[in-house]
Amino acid sequence: MKDLTRGKVFLIGAGPGDPDLLTVKALRALQAADVVVYDRLVSPEIMALVPVHTKRIDVGKMPKRHKVPQDRINDILVKLAFQGQRVVRLKGGDPLIFGRGSEEAEELRRAGVAYEYVPGITSAQGAAASTGVPLTHRGLATGVRYVTGHRAKDASLDLDWASLASEDTTLVIYMGAMNIGDIATELMRNGMPTTLPVMAVASVTTPREKRLISTLERVEEDFAKTPLAAPVLFFVGHVVSLCETAALPAEVVAYA
Repeated sequence: MKDLTRGKVFLIGAGPGDPDLLTVKALRALQAADVVVYDRLVSPEIMALVPVHTKRIDVGKMPKRHKVPQDRINDILVKLAFQGQRVVRLKGGDPLIFGRGSEEAEELRRAGVAYEYVPGITSAQGAAASTGVPLTHRGLATGVRYVTGHRAKDASLDLDWASLASEDTTLVIYMGAMNIGDIATELMRNGMPTTLPVMAVASVTTPREKRLISTLERVEEDFAKTPLAAPVLFFVGHVVSLCETAALPAEVVAYA
């Protein structure tokens, strides 16, 4: 039975899925937790590291189906902390890159609850390492940009397309499976070549990883023919030409 001393929340990035990529700090916090509040994108390999006696609360979201709304997640974290619990809020990737970690921290701060960020390897970095597609490469990409391909409540994308349509930049699109056709159209409309390579990659760094190689003009059609299970990342840029397709022939579909 916990006393009434206020607990603490650890906002932890679980990384892209491979348990060997979890940080030592994250693992220690995970194994010392009283309760783990976790997302759908946390891999089963990571969840296997949670001690069997630790309480687990699944708050995973799916496209158009949020069984636990964000406001409710915030309330759960605050309530558990007020019960004196040591809480791990476990997220795929990094909590501060499309992970809503800062939104949850804001609510915890308002409630007077102590919290700590524990960063994780974001999916783009994991995908770069597992596929051999670098985020930057001399002569191919002088920079990288991360963007979301999905808006809350399915609102239309209002990205700065002219700014994003740069051949010198690697564009990494998170949560873009539902809108990849519209995204590709806007990028081409703003000057990106139709033949620019695109890679879709799912479940990066796990045994379930799948890859699809295409081009900007064909990615919508090719992705429809070979849909990948979420979570899916899209890499757009010349760096995709460096993909190590020979390393995992059974997991790669190349249309380009």
